[in-house]
Amino acid sequence: MEAITALTTTYPFAFDPAAPFLEQASDWIADVFYDILPEAGFETRDEQIFMAFQLERAYKEKRTIFAEAGVGTGKTLVYLLYAALHARYTRKPAVIACADESLIEQLVKPEGDIAKIARYLDLNIDVRLGKSQDQYLCLNKLEEVRGAGEEEQVFQEIYEELPPFVHFPDTLQAFYPYGSRKDYPELDDKQWDRVGWDVFQDCLICPRRHRCGQTLSRDHYRKATDLIVCSHDFYMEHVWTFEARKREGQLPLLPEHSSVVFDEGHLLETAAQSALTYKLKHSAFESIVVRLLEGEVRESLALAVERSIERSDDLFELLARYSTPVPASERSELRLADDLMAGVDRFRAAVDAIEEEIVFESGMFSLDEYQLRIVEEHLEMMQTALALFRNPQQLICWTQDDSGDLTLVLMPKKVKEILNERVFSKKMPIIFSSATLSAEQSFDYIADSLGVSDYLSFSVASPYDYERSMNASLHTETSVAAKTDYVLEALRRREGGSLLLFPSREELDIFRAEADSRAEFAEFPMLYEGDAEISRLISEFQNGTYVNLCAVTLWEGLDVPGDSLNHVIVWELPFPPNDPVFAAKRRESADPFGEVDMPHMLLRLRQGIGRLIRTSGDSGRVSIFGQAIQQQNVRERIGSLLPVSAAKENE
Repeated sequence: MEAITALTTTYPFAFDPAAPFLEQASDWIADVFYDILPEAGFETRDEQIFMAFQLERAYKEKRTIFAEAGVGTGKTLVYLLYAALHARYTRKPAVIACADESLIEQLVKPEGDIAKIARYLDLNIDVRLGKSQDQYLCLNKLEEVRGAGEEEQVFQEIYEELPPFVHFPDTLQAFYPYGSRKDYPELDDKQWDRVGWDVFQDCLICPRRHRCGQTLSRDHYRKATDLIVCSHDFYMEHVWTFEARKREGQLPLLPEHSSVVFDEGHLLETAAQSALTYKLKHSAFESIVVRLLEGEVRESLALAVERSIERSDDLFELLARYSTPVPASERSELRLADDLMAGVDRFRAAVDAIEEEIVFESGMFSLDEYQLRIVEEHLEMMQTALALFRNPQQLICWTQDDSGDLTLVLMPKKVKEILNERVFSKKMPIIFSSATLSAEQSFDYIADSLGVSDYLSFSVASPYDYERSMNASLHTETSVAAKTDYVLEALRRREGGSLLLFPSREELDIFRAEADSRAEFAEFPMLYEGDAEISRLISEFQNGTYVNLCAVTLWEGLDVPGDSLNHVIVWELPFPPNDPVFAAKRRESADPFGEVDMPHMLLRLRQGIGRLIRTSGDSGRVSIFGQAIQQQNVRERIGSLLPVSAAKENE
């Protein structure tokens, strides 16, 4: 009897163990939207209630569902309630995977939906953040850059403010998470790159790993009882590394969970590809294999290691020779010339030789077993990555500069087979939530690209009156000076805050250089993405007066209601860049512009426009620039995203 009593206090309703849990939970959720929230001043939304009944089926049948709901439907509140209650019933946390770190902050901010649940429903949810590895301070990199110089002083101050247990681990037993990117909002992106974790950090053998903020944060979020909030990238990293971490005797990145929600789920394919990407760098390879030379080893192993380092150096010289920078991208296109492919084969053969020598050496027990396991894991990963060159038609590859070192990046084109096997085959509720999931009223495109063979779906439109609340103008002007004139005139009207959206960092830098050259811009507060941690910039934008924000990554998820945002300016239509990922998609398409470029642009534009109207009382203007608007078909497709009565201007 005591066990039943304890269980009933877990839920915000009187739970009857003899009745199906989800039916009781759904009845309470219906009361929330019909009675409890309206009594607190919230409007009743038919779209929100419809979504709730649809999610009930997905949770009952433990199936995947594509939940397409427009801005203002309150979809976040619906999936949070179902995920949290189901987590308590199963006694396993639910995972809420957001498209990126900025969207995570939007979800957990003090005025966000999770805070509303606690405030109006008296339901305190245990929510913990599972941030990506690159969102944490690396103690080794910090040690390298701190100093007394003017440029290094900021890093010295970070070092001195670290928790005492980092410096004196033997004298303190109270450990707590620290070192998140959000803890250092004053650092710009370039400064953070110097001290933040990167893929070439070998955490397995790091002597500081038990004092690392990233390690401590995992212990913290793994104990969540209700919700773990992470990024798409982090969830996919969990999926891809699950088996490898088990082999290494490590815990998976995420604990066993009861359900998963992919917020802004239309972006999951990109995250899946990114997580399955391999990065290779000569200096990293050399630092790994030389560990085999510590202690007494046979001459043949030493020669194999030396030969592999030479072959690696040769390969990266070839990579540099056949790399061509891509405009508006940090990536360089890589031409797979015959001698480059031959260099790959020579390097693979050299790695094979090391692996054969290790077999003999391990039998003699002359190598440290722990170090040997780490080296073997790295070599296996490299061979898996290099094996992708066997089928270049299924490979996307490029090079990029990482802190002065050339890096080879390898990515398989299609990930749906692996997703189907490791994610969607599980008997678990999987929720895709976004305002943009369907194409031509069909979910087949996203389902096929992700490998989802069996799914539920629904679509509900936004309840907002865009005809009344939004004005829009289209502009074909391409001159930077003329577009900057338009922005300046808009700022002078001081109607509220402006959000300037750019398709690339290069375009943002072009505008910034032009604005900085004009004295007139000095009177207008301008925030630029990259100058500080993103949630700090969003907070300053939302809480300031006539503050303006220039961003590259905030096309999705930014939720700033009221006068803080009443003008969205699209600096240039967000067509995809000509980088290797999209170049590969174009090569496979019979109609690259119609099947690759246009869908990507329209989807992102639709998301960007959605930043303007966030409540029924909001109003404002959208201004869209793009030379392609001169094309009739492009103009018509963009026009279909805007209110019929919206003013269309050409300049």
